[in-house]
Amino acid sequence: MNIVLRLAWRNLWRQPRRTWLTTGAMVFSNVLLVFMISIQFGMYGLMIDNTLQIFTGHMQVQAKGFKDDQKMRQTVPDVIPLASRLREEFQTETIAARGMAFGLASSEKRSFGIGIYGVEPQFEPRVSSIPGLISDGRYLLDDDAAEIVIGSVLARNLRTSKGNELTLLGSGKDGSFAAAVVTIIGIFESGVPDIDRNIAHIPLRLFQDVFYMDGSGHQVVVMTSSLGDAERLHPDISAALPVDEDLVVHDWDALQPGLKQAIQADMSSAFFMYGILVILVAFSVLNTQLMSVLERTHEFGIVMSLGLKPGRLGRLVMLETAMMGAMGMILGAVLGAIFTYWFTVNGLSIPGMEEMAAMFNLPARIYPQVTVLSTITGPSVVFLFTLLAAVYPALRLHRLHPVEAMRVN
Repeated sequence: MNIVLRLAWRNLWRQPRRTWLTTGAMVFSNVLLVFMISIQFGMYGLMIDNTLQIFTGHMQVQAKGFKDDQKMRQTVPDVIPLASRLREEFQTETIAARGMAFGLASSEKRSFGIGIYGVEPQFEPRVSSIPGLISDGRYLLDDDAAEIVIGSVLARNLRTSKGNELTLLGSGKDGSFAAAVVTIIGIFESGVPDIDRNIAHIPLRLFQDVFYMDGSGHQVVVMTSSLGDAERLHPDISAALPVDEDLVVHDWDALQPGLKQAIQADMSSAFFMYGILVILVAFSVLNTQLMSVLERTHEFGIVMSLGLKPGRLGRLVMLETAMMGAMGMILGAVLGAIFTYWFTVNGLSIPGMEEMAAMFNLPARIYPQVTVLSTITGPSVVFLFTLLAAVYPALRLHRLHPVEAMRVN
């Protein structure tokens, strides 16, 4: 076996320029794949984290059917005690209760329909980034004060500002008329127009009084440190719910189905481009190995006339290709990881992409996510296709006749 390895290595460097050019193509493609896949993973992580942190959370406890219907009467009974019990049982502060209603917000000049959310002022900052996005004023502090926090777009549409009053009109849980006058104490700016236009926060206890909730709510939001923790915690949260209530736990995938679909669509288009790159590299390897086989036709004819089987010659060609592919894979993965890590530390800013990034709630500067998976996936696929590209030159040797081969100069 050592002789075969030495022979394969020697044959590989009979044409060093051609070998280096082919290996260089593999290294370049591998560096590019590591970089682009790492950027994708980094962007997907930012998209998921930013979207979930701003409002949804990793999980939500809801009444069955509320996710689809969002009717006022589909409530979580005793929502504040339930959230408190879950915080105590799972020893975390990143669980908060909410109520949700649709109503009319009126200033002195205009009126707009909005989503009114009752939140726990003490715990909402632990499950949502909105409390940290206040651009004017402050966030809620008192559990039952007649105060409201609105988005910057809504404030502009209503032609109002901090310190002014809003009149809220809606329908209570029992179908009765609900109304309240609240003071604007803060205006937040998330950068997402739909959120800044449609969402307002009031204290949960005030929400329960205004909308006649009788202590109930609509959501218990759970935030974890990562998606993996959320997946592990999901069955435990479900098991901790009261057995006599018709409650369910929805994960982020169910709460934000459009987010996963957007990621899958982006991955499909990106992998199509990656596939083209890999196929081009495979054809480069095919050309190199086919030329190598054709150049050695006379030699192959001589050794076959001495009794060497075509299968062993084919395995020799495959071994040569595997060596060249391994060099390209290792060098490409190492250089790609080093190159990408620099951007992981310093970030990548693409001019003109700020507006598009804001549409997906992404920062202007992107930080690639270097992982073992992102580092080895692209180079491994290139290596596999490199071996597949060498199959044809190797099989071609089975049709080689020793006498005819020895006539080739």
